[in-house]
Amino acid sequence: MTRAHVLHPDIRNRPTDDLRLPAQALEEAIGLAAAIDLEVVGADVVRLPKADAGHLFGSGKVEELGERFKEEEAELVIVDGPVSPVQQRNLEKAWKVKILDRTGLILEIFGERARTREGVLQVELAHLNYQKTRLVRSWTHLERQRGGLGFVGGPGETQIEADRRALSDRIKKIEKRLETVVKTRELHRESRRKIPYPVIALVGYTNAGKSTLFNRLTEAHVMAEDMLFATLDPTMREIRLPSGRRAILSDTVGFISNLPTQLVAAFRATLEEVLEADLILHVRDVSHDDAEAQAEDVARVLGALGVDDDRRAGMLEVRNKVDRLPDASRLAMLNETARRTDAVACSALTGQGVPELLAAVESRLGLRELSRRLRVPSEDGAALAWVHAHMTVDGAETSDEATLLDVRGDPEEFGRLAKRFPDVAEIADEDDLPRVAE
Repeated sequence: MTRAHVLHPDIRNRPTDDLRLPAQALEEAIGLAAAIDLEVVGADVVRLPKADAGHLFGSGKVEELGERFKEEEAELVIVDGPVSPVQQRNLEKAWKVKILDRTGLILEIFGERARTREGVLQVELAHLNYQKTRLVRSWTHLERQRGGLGFVGGPGETQIEADRRALSDRIKKIEKRLETVVKTRELHRESRRKIPYPVIALVGYTNAGKSTLFNRLTEAHVMAEDMLFATLDPTMREIRLPSGRRAILSDTVGFISNLPTQLVAAFRATLEEVLEADLILHVRDVSHDDAEAQAEDVARVLGALGVDDDRRAGMLEVRNKVDRLPDASRLAMLNETARRTDAVACSALTGQGVPELLAAVESRLGLRELSRRLRVPSEDGAALAWVHAHMTVDGAETSDEATLLDVRGDPEEFGRLAKRFPDVAEIADEDDLPRVAE
């Protein structure tokens, strides 16, 4: 197991919109290191007035930390923040250890966790784009020049240029393969659009409990552990709402602060499930000390994905892990949430509040529902069965000639009913005057 030391640079002139506490940021970085089975032998918050262009840290701090790493026999130093290629080269030379910045660490985790063909390709693409920025003249072999093939012209391309070109070629090949995967995913979406089931997407900060909630609602067995990025590949399952209405629930990759831009771009196709959803559930770990900062991070990533302000305002907030709150805080949270229409408090682990969550989801989706009275001919048993399977039946009156049903359903369901069963009519009023369903 690789011995690693984690550093969080607390730079005084950091962005003012960063709500994260340095100690909490360091704790999260330690969790990220543990997610790929590194042995964390030390961890520190390093306060800096400003970042040094050459080494990130000042010369005195570089020397002090170098002594500590030597005593700890650290093989890897994780810097919880951006490290430029020049800074990485200089620190590795000074400390004689491998340096990994936050982006590199997250990429390592994603590389280990991706399982589907699409996920593997997306992670490799992000890795290559990251490596392309790391091509600096760190090693002597990158300073050699290769001779040109012709008799005229310059001495040829340097090794670093050849490496960069090889990376660019590989990136283009992966992008072409991903285009095929994206087209396949779009075909799947088209198929789902023909099925009149609303799509509900779970989003949230990593380790907020999305997969546990997904398992609770769907009785699935998606990996759910107290670990950052326990699941990466999106999963979709059918769920039943309290009325019996069916819906599709989608579990997506967890978000994180300062999510590398390479990953936002690479996983856009996967996260487009969120853009397609009829309802977005923002799952929050309300027991976490940095819950508010995490919510801001999720909002930023959703904005980067193209989820506009109106859609974010229409999300249903799921205040998860209330079972971890002290009694007084839990009671206050439950009372405050009960007065709101845009939030539900629950515990995905114990099941507390889950029935209320499902009721709230159905209420939100019900805004799209239409209420109609249908006249189904008595001999058309297939139509009657279809209506019961795809719509909510609130009442029924049966006669020898027909069955009158009071139903609720999505507009798409009524359109599909009209195409499949043209003899089923919508009734304008109690005098049984039929009109053809649109």
